Amino acid sequence: MLHVSRAPKLDLAAVLASQNPQIDLKLDAYEASTRNFLKAVSNYTQRALTEIANRKTNHIAERKKLSEKIQHIETETNACKVKEIELIAVLEREQEEKREAEASVAGFRRQLAVIREKCAALDTEIEQNRLVAANLHREHDRDCTLLDSHASHSGPELTDCERKLRCMVEGIDKDRILIRFTHIDPADLDREFSMVMDLSDRSYRVPTTTPFLPMLPILLEELNSTRDFYTFIKHVRHAFLTAAIGESTSAQ
Repeated sequence: MLHVSRAPKLDLAAVLASQNPQIDLKLDAYEASTRNFLKAVSNYTQRALTEIANRKTNHIAERKKLSEKIQHIETETNACKVKEIELIAVLEREQEEKREAEASVAGFRRQLAVIREKCAALDTEIEQNRLVAANLHREHDRDCTLLDSHASHSGPELTDCERKLRCMVEGIDKDRILIRFTHIDPADLDREFSMVMDLSDRSYRVPTTTPFLPMLPILLEELNSTRDFYTFIKHVRHAFLTAAIGESTSAQ
């Protein structure tokens, strides 16, 4: 707090009664007081200017923050509006998809009803086919029993025929048979001559022979033309015999 000094009261009568009247105006004190006052005014002014500057800076900062906040809110508002538009579009698409799905469900239900009717008809047909299949199985079992009976009598006969004809036939794959001949080569009666026949098609084929038969294409063409399988076997055996004799002649 600024200290204010007060001047003492002036005794004018005493001053006039003195031989050399003088009045001490205390100018030093006045100047000091004036300087202090001006300094106080200057300090006050400086503080006021500083406060004003600070308030101005704070005000500008607050306005900037407020402006940024307003801009941020406007940006969020615009984004929300865009999202709202997008959500409305999504809802519209979902509603359309829902309507399409309901229409599809209705169509599927109609199809399901038709399919159930067809299934009922198929079940009836299946039951009928089962009865037919059961009858066919019974007939097949009777046929198999009959064939087994014939095979039990034919087996020994087949073995005897193979032994006498020196020709053996056996299945090696689906629709393929292996035919083996012996007692062809005079030098080696146990030597086997063989061919594989493919019976999968109407036209017979021979994928391989041992040894190679040059006449085989002609014999196959004749077989597929006449369908005389037994004559074909005889001709093949004769062709093997010719090949064996040719080999013996070449060796000599």
